[in-house]
Amino acid sequence: MGSAVTDPAQERLRRWRLVLGGDAADGTGCALSGQDAAMDGALAALYGKGDKAQAGKDRSAGLGASAPSVARWLGDIRTYFPSSVVQVMQRDAIDRLGLSTLLLEPEMLEAVEADVHLVGTLLSLNKAMPETTKETARAVVRKVVEDLEQRLASRTRATLTGALDRSARVSRPRHHDIDWNRTIAANLKHYVPEHRTVVPERLIGYGRASQSVKKDIVLCIDQSGSMAASVVYASVFGAVLASMRSISTRLVVFDTAVVDLTDQLDDPVDVLFGTQLGGGTDINRALAYCQSQISRPAETVVVLISDLYEGGIRDEMLKRVAAMKASGVQFVTLLALSDEGAPAYDREHAAALAALGAPAFACTPDLFPEVMAAAIEKRPLPIPDAA
Repeated sequence: MGSAVTDPAQERLRRWRLVLGGDAADGTGCALSGQDAAMDGALAALYGKGDKAQAGKDRSAGLGASAPSVARWLGDIRTYFPSSVVQVMQRDAIDRLGLSTLLLEPEMLEAVEADVHLVGTLLSLNKAMPETTKETARAVVRKVVEDLEQRLASRTRATLTGALDRSARVSRPRHHDIDWNRTIAANLKHYVPEHRTVVPERLIGYGRASQSVKKDIVLCIDQSGSMAASVVYASVFGAVLASMRSISTRLVVFDTAVVDLTDQLDDPVDVLFGTQLGGGTDINRALAYCQSQISRPAETVVVLISDLYEGGIRDEMLKRVAAMKASGVQFVTLLALSDEGAPAYDREHAAALAALGAPAFACTPDLFPEVMAAAIEKRPLPIPDAA
């Protein structure tokens, strides 16, 4: 990508020239031509404003609010940069230049590189989106969702099926189904010193998951604006879990109101367009609804996905979590379900939940199946070191 440069020193100058933007103060003395100049122009349109302008030479006229110029720019960056960089530049353009409203035009949507963050932006614009744009927006969202399902579904099903098998204990297992660790622990009182061995009177085994429902999982998702990527991933995982016969899945989204989207889980795109990103937060109300839906606490996993900024009644929220855990519910708190790590979050609430035995941590989509497997088997969660 860019002009071929064989001299390492010249290549460093070229790269610094692209980074610094070419004002007289950049000090590189390196001129650009051809594709390098075009790349510099695309970068300048987005990043050329601000402190560069006061040097006496504006780097670029920018993108402004012109749909044709933005469309050309979107085409340019897809030509000159890899997909991962394009997604970052699109996100920066929306944040820095206020181009969100242009995404309400079908022509713009057809030109962008679709990713999780773009889906979040589209969902936040959903209420303002004209009917002529909604069909295109749904196509963009569906492409991202299908890509995520393809990436995540098989491993999630395999991991959770194994966890369900291991969690279904039977008292008369076949030899290859015996859980030796638990069997030995349960029979230590039958240790025979002269033979230096344990004679088990009761065998504990791994049951094979049948077609009956083994676990109930409730995904409770904060749909405030900062949680956009988490909402996208949680909706995809919700659809994957709902496709497993051994798991009963409920998906609840909330801000200051609570919406149960379980009946739409067969299509995560419908789930996503049923959300309304932004607004306040009432975690206590959401958990009260989830608690009311629990009929088998000892077989239930509740996953709260939130930055924990509570607009409701804090003490009641914590009492509700404590009550659920006391009844046998496995409670998991995720500050985020995304690749970006933990956002800003309420550390006081996180500490209070940790004190209740529900530590709050950020979880990547790749780690989520392992977290759910641990919760299903009622063993310690694989909390990342950086949490």
